[in-house]
Amino acid sequence: MTTLDLAAERAGRRAWLGLLIVLGPVALVAMDGSVLYLAMPGITSALTPTTGQALWILDIYGFVVSSLLIAFGSLGDRHGRLRFLLTGAVVFSAGSVGAAFSPSPELLIASRALMGLGGATLLPSGLAIIGGLFPDPRQRSRAIGVFAATFAAGFAAGPVIGGLLLSRYAWGSVFLINIPVVVLFVALAPFLLREVRTAGPARVDALSVALSAVGILLTVYAVKTAAAEGLTATQAVCGVTGTALLLWFARRQLTLEHPLLDLRLFRDRVFTVAILTGVLSLVAWAATGYLTGTYLQSVLGHGVLAAALLALPGAAVLTAACVGASGVVDRIGKRSALIASHFFMGVGLLLLLLTTTGQGVPVFIASSVVTGVGYGLSFSLVADTAVAAVPAERAGSAASIAETSNELGNALGISLLGSLAALCFRLTGPGVAGTLDETLDTPGLSATTLAEAEHAFLTGLHVAIGVASALCLALGVLAVRWVPKEQPS
Repeated sequence: MTTLDLAAERAGRRAWLGLLIVLGPVALVAMDGSVLYLAMPGITSALTPTTGQALWILDIYGFVVSSLLIAFGSLGDRHGRLRFLLTGAVVFSAGSVGAAFSPSPELLIASRALMGLGGATLLPSGLAIIGGLFPDPRQRSRAIGVFAATFAAGFAAGPVIGGLLLSRYAWGSVFLINIPVVVLFVALAPFLLREVRTAGPARVDALSVALSAVGILLTVYAVKTAAAEGLTATQAVCGVTGTALLLWFARRQLTLEHPLLDLRLFRDRVFTVAILTGVLSLVAWAATGYLTGTYLQSVLGHGVLAAALLALPGAAVLTAACVGASGVVDRIGKRSALIASHFFMGVGLLLLLLTTTGQGVPVFIASSVVTGVGYGLSFSLVADTAVAAVPAERAGSAASIAETSNELGNALGISLLGSLAALCFRLTGPGVAGTLDETLDTPGLSATTLAEAEHAFLTGLHVAIGVASALCLALGVLAVRWVPKEQPS
């Protein structure tokens, strides 16, 4: 073996060690997108949030992350990715402590927003560093597969770990588990990871950051509050204003020399379908996790630990599919893998329409296993496509688009489909309270009223899941038509 070969081998070892170090914060950020699904009944009882506050507790984290990922990806490219990783880890841990000891819904929402601020710095810089560690396309694909599998495993493990903690400790414990991992990362990362910067303009377009963040928040606020309370003139104005700001943001990106969101990347149809897959897969995942977590506990009557354990088969399949995605692509091609992910998700979600107020555990497990295959494929393909499609100096921005698609999908899943389910409950329920958990906590209700509330919740679950399934299947059909067949090599 030559000296060059030995050097290449040593470089490979350092690269994989660097990957291992980055995976800890990645798992935490992903886990905190789903850890509250099983904790919400306990939070509702302890803090008594309103319907709107409960939805904000769940999705403010995702909206802050998705609003800032693009900007922070660009800043990391220009000012140092390692610096952003370390700063994000500290901010994330501070938000975690605040969330764990929040005495009111308002403070919990604020702490979750602070966690989102930290998470927005962690994800794009972590993925960009990994892309730089592995210049070989096949190695990079495997490394990104591991990254995506860790992200997926964190998402899948969130309810399970949360359930284990909640069976013994108060709801705040689901946030305190972040602290040891962050402390270890901050202590080791400066010694094991090198700072990475790329040449580029030092400034980030502040107007674009403001347009995207405010546009997203106003639009979602209008949707959420209209579903929970009914449409008002204020909500209509917020919705129209938010939509206009997002359109302005998109038009502005086409005129900037260095845009926050490089819309030219979407000229590639495979890239476009992959990013749409990233959004839609997390829309389905987040809505399903939130609604089925409530269904298992509040309708079927399972304890929080039992509900968490029921999610294990789907979590295992999801993680295995994510790790094996590169092998699937090698066998059937990226196009076929993308198409397959949509149909696995769509068909798996349809199974949930068989659930009833009396039984549904076997259906839930079967659904989570089938959809887990689709989720795993989509998580891996989105990240791999984004980083591989751009030059190395734009890796952070491409990573931001990939992670933004996931985080935005996560937030939209709860706010849009969660709001749709809440609307169905408000229209068909007994009218005692805005959510099932609030209704169940109301003293002195008759058995008839409780049964009516459970049926109303199940109706909302079926409507929301049916919409998610239809969207997945429709995008799968469009992928068949839009994505060109790969030429044999």
